[in-house]
Amino acid sequence: MKAAFIKKHGSLDQLLVGDLETPKIKPNEVLIQAKYGALNHIDVFLVRGWPGLKLSMPHVLGSDGSGITKEVGSAVTSVSEGERVAINPGLSCGKCKFCLSGNQNFCKSFSIMGEHRWGTYCEYFKVPEENVLILPTNFSYELAASAPLAYLTAWRLLTTQAKLKQGESVLIHGAGGGVSTAAIQIAKYIGAKVITTTSDQDKMKKAEEIGADHVINYKTNPDYSKTIYSEITEKQGIDVIVDSVGKLTIPNSLRLLKPGGRLVIPGATTGPIAEIDIRQIFWKQIKIFGSTMSNQREFREVMKLVFERKLNPVVDKKFQLEKIIEAEIYLNEGKQFGKVLLEIC
Repeated sequence: MKAAFIKKHGSLDQLLVGDLETPKIKPNEVLIQAKYGALNHIDVFLVRGWPGLKLSMPHVLGSDGSGITKEVGSAVTSVSEGERVAINPGLSCGKCKFCLSGNQNFCKSFSIMGEHRWGTYCEYFKVPEENVLILPTNFSYELAASAPLAYLTAWRLLTTQAKLKQGESVLIHGAGGGVSTAAIQIAKYIGAKVITTTSDQDKMKKAEEIGADHVINYKTNPDYSKTIYSEITEKQGIDVIVDSVGKLTIPNSLRLLKPGGRLVIPGATTGPIAEIDIRQIFWKQIKIFGSTMSNQREFREVMKLVFERKLNPVVDKKFQLEKIIEAEIYLNEGKQFGKVLLEIC
């Protein structure tokens, strides 16, 4: 089968496209003929490698994917061959106390498709039966590949962790990413006042189109935090801040939160080590939450809203599988607004 993979860690030019053996499924697994895969920043981290990461090479990348079920294992009962499907990219053992209590993303063996096992950037990929989601008749493969990781992440961090409520204010740093575009829509669906930041005039317009009430260009307005605090919130501060940027923005996020505010951290794209004023935390009694992926219930909750068109995934650009290096460079440079897709077949 045709696949995009690495044979060793390094820069993005280590990405190769070639032929690999088609995966063989276990009784509880489903083999899917891929239509689309969606890029995520984890791709770049995996290509570069990190301390403690040990992969069997060659390794196929890709967390999100959609396609048609080609083969089902002998123990599979909920999906048949020929079904149009998307997947939950979060993998767990299904048997530990966390999995059995519905907290799959706390499982000690929790991982993401394309992380420690082969991913979706290939003609055929396999997943456990419980990770397969059948698509509505008229729902496109493109949107089905675009939604899962971004929307399940944004849904959990805003609903389960931050418990965002109607009428509250939320600041989402960096409007263009997949999780951010999902979070803007989810926050608006909940009924919050949505503030977001970006460095691009075109992205400002697009952020408003999907529901942002206020969009700040942090490039032309380096004192954006003053604008948000003094003008937008009238010196009241923000209820919830979603900060996946990390080192460059965490100090501002703490300052912008109102007393009793909540900071949710789902990533750290500019670096994991941030210098903070701890007094901001105890003076204002700020609550800080980490958030990673979701459990199966949260995944299905948010995908139901996506299928009902109450939330609408944003597709920025599509590339052929053979153009994966070009696609990953495009993503890594932050040019996108929404999801970048790979057309597999």
